[in-house]
Order: sequence, then structure tokens, then C-alpha cells
Amino acid sequence: MERWASYPSLDGRSVFVTGGGSGIGAAIVAGFCAQGSKVAFVDIDRPASEATVREIAEKGHRRPLFLECDLRDIAWLRRSIAAAAEAHGPITVLVNNAARDDRHGIEEVTPEYWRERLALNLDHQFFAAQAVFPMMKEAGGGAIVNMGSVSWMIGQGNMPGYTTAKSAITGLTRALARDMGPHGIRVTSVAPGWIMTERQIRMWLTPEGEKELLARQCLKRKLVPEDIARVVLFLASDDAAAMTNQTYIVDGGWV
Repeated sequence: MERWASYPSLDGRSVFVTGGGSGIGAAIVAGFCAQGSKVAFVDIDRPASEATVREIAEKGHRRPLFLECDLRDIAWLRRSIAAAAEAHGPITVLVNNAARDDRHGIEEVTPEYWRERLALNLDHQFFAAQAVFPMMKEAGGGAIVNMGSVSWMIGQGNMPGYTTAKSAITGLTRALARDMGPHGIRVTSVAPGWIMTERQIRMWLTPEGEKELLARQCLKRKLVPEDIARVVLFLASDDAAAMTNQTYIVDGGWV
């Protein structure tokens, strides 16, 4: 992070990140730790999360607090948020990052699978925001950053549950921004393009897909998790004090 911007307003802030164990989430956690924030994050993948904690600590940054949590269990999520606030003080930055973009065809989707897709990709974002709302009101303000996706904007197929959930995050962001704004709470969302996380490279990237991606993007390079993390840091900081109720696309000019 030494090459990039420093935000004094993030130093010492109590930050909560969902899905922070790997990929974009791990880059977000690392970015806030480098800023001096007190970071707690939840993830279901304990080995990956513990490795992320070690890597951050080895760099000499503030050590994040990892809390194992299955976000489909809202009671568990609420307990995790309460534990984070007890450890670090009232949460004034929330990053709703967790999601899974597993592919699924129309014919194979059952009602149970559909509900699980929404639970994994949408429901927890609202309930995490609901849980931190009283803390942010009492603190006089805060920032919530929701993670969307350009997948629904480009009409990507083979995962209707995921794209439906991600499109709904735009509406959720605007609704929360309107209701929370009078309390000094800003709510924005970030819509990443195709970010080259380890999971994406391992499961979905093909030579043909990479060729198409670089042909469609304005920027002729693959995007990495830090590209998203740097935007999240800015939106959470006081430098973005007048920014709310909007979705910011970070896709290298794909859409």
C-alpha cells in the first residue's frame, strides 16, 4: 500500500468486512489494516482466513480479527458483528463483500437452491447493515460499501441466481442511503468487472475468456483485487464525505 493513497480518517476506525478471507475481501482487509484501521472480518474458510491474518501481520500492519461465520445464518452474523464491536468499538465502516458466483443453469435450479443463492449473495448485506445501523447512528455517521457486480449489466448468463442478487444490491444501496443519510451514514456500492482472484483463475479463466475480456475492456490488462480494494478505501474514508446513493463501476471499461 506504500505506493497508494493514505487516509488519516481511516486510522483507528472500527471496520467490519464480510468474506475477507481471500480474493477481493482479503485485499480489502489488508488495505484497511495498512491504513491503521481496527479490522474484523468474517469468512467460512478458516485456513484461507488464518493465512490472510498471518500475511498481514508479517507485513507489520495492525492484525485483523478473524471470526468464522456462515453468512447464510443471520443469527451467527449478528453475533459476529457484536463480537467485532466488543473487540474494536462501535463499527463505523461496513464492507459487504461476501458472495459466490457458482454457475448454474435454469433447468437445475430448485426453490431451495434459489433461496440459497439469494442468502449467499444478497440477504446478509441488508442484515449486516441493519446490525451496524444503531452503532453508526450513535457515532454520528459511518460508511457502508456494498459489493455488486457488472455481471447483470453485461447480461452474463449461466448464473441467474447470482446476477439477480447482484442487480438487487443497486436498489438496496439506494434504499439504505436514503433512510440512513439523515444520520450521517453514507451507503455506496462498487460493481467490479472480472477480477483475477485465485478462484476466478482456477475455476473460470480460459484462454478464450481472457482474449474476449481484453478485447472488450478499454484497459488492456487483467484487473486484480487491489484495484477494487483501493476504491473501497476511498469510499469508506472522509475524503468521500459527499458521496452516497451511487454505484461505482470498476471494470477497466468493460461495460
